[in-house]
Amino acid sequence: MLRTALARAVHRLRAVTQDAHDDETGDVPGWVLITLMTAGLVVVIWALAGPALADLFQQAIERVSGL
Repeated sequence: MLRTALARAVHRLRAVTQDAHDDETGDVPGWVLITLMTAGLVVVIWALAGPALADLFQQAIERVSGL
């Protein structure tokens, strides 16, 4: 009796883990969230550092060209 119940439980556990293993949909909402957050960070950093980087680039060009 105990052996049969244990065998059924093992069989059910294997079926559940196999179903989870066969599911290849992935964590789409998680990846979408990571992508949106990364894009948001890039926009914020670009907005804050963009003018300073543009000035730095302009100074470098002026020094090289001797204007």
